[in-house]
Amino acid sequence: MEIKNSVFEKSITSIDQITNTSKPEFGFVGRSNVGKSSLINMLLNRKKLAKTSQKPGCTRTINYIEINDSWYIVDLPGYGYAKRSKTERKSMSGFLKEYILYSKNLLNLFVLLDARIEPQKKDLQFMEWLGIKEIPFSMIFTKIDKISSNELSKNMMHYQKEMLKTWAFLPPTFKTSSVSKQGREQILNYMEEILKSVDN
Repeated sequence: MEIKNSVFEKSITSIDQITNTSKPEFGFVGRSNVGKSSLINMLLNRKKLAKTSQKPGCTRTINYIEINDSWYIVDLPGYGYAKRSKTERKSMSGFLKEYILYSKNLLNLFVLLDARIEPQKKDLQFMEWLGIKEIPFSMIFTKIDKISSNELSKNMMHYQKEMLKTWAFLPPTFKTSSVSKQGREQILNYMEEILKSVDN
């Protein structure tokens, strides 16, 4: 897929502001500091379209980026940031889940996972919830340039082992680096396949 243009359209802070147009949406979500904004910028070949920060928990709004005048990438708030208050974490989690459940145009949710660390309880619980709610999703392992290929294989196998305790099969999985742009073509082609299947 070729990204011809990408435009930041708007941010929303409440569920009643959800953009329910006829344009398809792909959501990107993950625990705080997983590299979500960097990944989105890499996919779009832009430097600062999605806001990045050295501090975890930067994204607190739902951000719509229009692609090729025909579909959206939706940059969703991170979850599990421990330094937020319990009330704030609960509020952000509710906001995120409301979008996932009530957006009429969400075709696929990309769940980002830090390839450097072992399976986290919050990630496993979140993906389990997606399965229960029958939300189509894919897994993206980020920051693979920061670990060896052996460590990457080990951590991915650990995820597979944990998830197959409750899943019959795993969703599509991608390995990415925002630095080397590895995984960019695979993800964009996958999104294109989904868009074509909807058109058909």
